[in-house]
Amino acid sequence: MRIHNAFGLGLFGGLGVLVAIAIGGAVTSLSQVLTYVGAALFIALGLDPIISWLEARKVPRWAAILIVLVAFAGIITGLVFAILPIVVDQIAKASEAIPPLVQQIINGEARQWLIERLPSVPVGDILDGVIKWFETLDYASIAGGALNVGLSILTGVTGAIIVVILTLYFTSSIKGLKRALYKLVPASKRPVFIDLAEQISHSIGRFVIGQATLGVANGILSSLYFLLLAAFGVEVSYWPLLAFLAMLGSMIPLVGTITATVINTALVLMFDGPGSAIAVVIFYLVYMQLEAYVLSPRIMAQAVQVPGAVVVIAAIAGGTLLGLLGALVAIPTAAAIILIFNKVIVPKQDAA
Repeated sequence: MRIHNAFGLGLFGGLGVLVAIAIGGAVTSLSQVLTYVGAALFIALGLDPIISWLEARKVPRWAAILIVLVAFAGIITGLVFAILPIVVDQIAKASEAIPPLVQQIINGEARQWLIERLPSVPVGDILDGVIKWFETLDYASIAGGALNVGLSILTGVTGAIIVVILTLYFTSSIKGLKRALYKLVPASKRPVFIDLAEQISHSIGRFVIGQATLGVANGILSSLYFLLLAAFGVEVSYWPLLAFLAMLGSMIPLVGTITATVINTALVLMFDGPGSAIAVVIFYLVYMQLEAYVLSPRIMAQAVQVPGAVVVIAAIAGGTLLGLLGALVAIPTAAAIILIFNKVIVPKQDAA
């Protein structure tokens, strides 16, 4: 189609811009749904290597899918009904322990210590002002904030249920989805595309299942270590909560384990004192070396290796655009882009 005048060209270009804006608005409105779909798809790709492994052991595909789906549903159910109630109870107890702790810090030995160390600073007046500020807080606004937090938690739970349901569907129909995608590619380029797509799905699956394995390993080892400390008389309060945070942290590449270590150490220091905190720091320093040099290389040997800088950039970008799920989905996406770069772009440049 040829456009012979400037007005027609401008009108056609303006319509194109309007269509692009409309598509961008639709994508933005559906960003949460797209995130759920992406997360479920990546989890399904993580379960697919297990199905393939069972198929290689002469298990029929339908039986392999059924076994994997039942195991996945069982793990999710176990987390919901076994671990989460303990974690919620621990959070409630920790929340109840914080106000007396703060009051003890303000009115106890810390107050006298600050007055003695800072004689030129009106420490007493400052602390009294802090106490009065707490007494004059607008608790209605705080209640509203708590309500918003509760609604956010409810939204997160709903999103998790949606992701689980989509994961079950994608896992059972991943072969059909791949075949439908492959038919969209011209026949002349289809073999190359299929080979690359299979490599991407295999690597992403290994990446996802590898991170989940690292998270479970950190959670189990943390629990065993906390129980060992308790056996030797070293108090670690709320250890199920700490082990759960450690498990979640290790599921986030590069920065997750360090972040969980800092949070757990701060909580132990707050509730159990410097002795227990030092014991926890020693364990996590040893564990991070074990994860970096033993566990991660072995578990992630067949997955795409994502450089640390790319992990940080992808996590920040995904989190900014689509929240926590976006941060998690962004990392496997970066792994897929790296694989495409290495398998397509680099060979073309070398052949040029």
